[in-house]
Amino acid sequence: MILAIILFVVGLAGTVLPVLPGPVLIYAGMVLYGVMTGFVRLGAAFYVLQGIALGAAIVIDYVAAAAGTKLSGGSRQAAIGAVFGTIVALVFLGPLGLVIGPFAGAVAVELLRGVDAGRAIRVGFGTLMGAIGGTLLKLLIGGAMIVYFFVEVL
Repeated sequence: MILAIILFVVGLAGTVLPVLPGPVLIYAGMVLYGVMTGFVRLGAAFYVLQGIALGAAIVIDYVAAAAGTKLSGGSRQAAIGAVFGTIVALVFLGPLGLVIGPFAGAVAVELLRGVDAGRAIRVGFGTLMGAIGGTLLKLLIGGAMIVYFFVEVL
């Protein structure tokens, strides 16, 4: 149980810190608990529901910034630029790239499309807000996963 709890704590931190795969670590803690207890207390339905929650968290990771781009009036190309910007920035800037990348990618694409700088920056901030909102949703999902685990185990 202690190892599972450690993975839960590290997983929650990983939803905010980009170097750690947060929801995956939370799920891994649950699987570890299952392996160590012979899967006596947690059945297949539990792991399927947790897997669905894990899948949702992963999808949110990829969709949130693009949704923020679209909601702030950005183009489809800017949403793609946000994803591309995130990947490139992660390679060159590490974890800081998760903050700078979506913003820079969306702004750069909008500027290349001929959008005025003020609107491009608004789209960039919308993209950043989408990324932050996605992180908050992932934190909520991770917390719900952990609560459900303890409801089932205790």
